[in-house]
Amino acid sequence: MTLAVAGVTKYFGGAVEAPVLQDIDLTVGAGEFVCLLGASGCGKSTLLSLIAGLEQPSSGSVSVAGGRAALMFQEPALFPWLTAAGNIELALRLAGVPKAQWRDDTERLLARVYLTGQGHKRVHELSGGMRQRVALARALAQRADVLLMDEPFAALDAITRDVLHEELARIWAESDLTVVFVTHNVREAIRLGQRVLLMSSRPGRIVAQWPVDLPSPRRIDDPAVASLASGITDRLREEISRHA
Repeated sequence: MTLAVAGVTKYFGGAVEAPVLQDIDLTVGAGEFVCLLGASGCGKSTLLSLIAGLEQPSSGSVSVAGGRAALMFQEPALFPWLTAAGNIELALRLAGVPKAQWRDDTERLLARVYLTGQGHKRVHELSGGMRQRVALARALAQRADVLLMDEPFAALDAITRDVLHEELARIWAESDLTVVFVTHNVREAIRLGQRVLLMSSRPGRIVAQWPVDLPSPRRIDDPAVASLASGITDRLREEISRHA
C-alpha cells in the first residue's frame, strides 16, 4: 500500500473535547485515485493534514510511501513576487533537484498543465484556472508518490473546473501518482475517482464507500455518473441529518 492510516484519532484542545476524527482506517493502493466526501467540518481537511505530516494524530499511525506527500490547497497559495516558473522552481529546489535541472523540469511541468510559454508571468497576470494549473505543477514538482488535493477546484467557474478535471484525469492516467481528493461535489468525486469514501460528521469516521466501476474518461453530466451520484447524495443527506 502507498498510504495507510490505522486507528487514527485526532483531538484539538485536549481529550476533554470531542475528537475531530475517530478511529480512521484507510488504505490506498499505489496509483489509486480516492475521493473523500462529507459535510463541512467532518474532518476531511484535518485528515489530509495528518497524511501530509502537518499535524500529528492523537493516537494511531499514518504511513506514506517515500515518507511524504504533496498537498494542493483550495487556494493556489502561490508566491506573488515570483513568476509562474519561479513558484515551480522553488518546489524543485526544496525537493532537492539539482539547479542545473530546474529550467528543463519547469518547462516540462508547465507543458504538462498546458501552460507552455507562460512561465514568465507573475501571479496577478494569471487567471484563476491558470493559477491552479501552476499550483498543480508545483505540487507535481515535489516528486512525491502521493498527491493530496483539498477541494482544489471549488472556487472556479464550471467551465474552468471541467477543463481542469480533464487535465487532472489525464495527468493521473499518465503517471503512477496516488491521489486523495477532498470535495463537496458528489459528481466531481465520481467523475475523477476510482473509489468514493463518505465521512460522518464530527467526529469524522469513514462510514461508507463506493467503487466507481465506470469507463474513463467520464463527463460530469454522463447518465451513469448522475445515477451513482443520486445514491451517494441520498446517503450523504442521511448522514448530515443524523448529526444535525
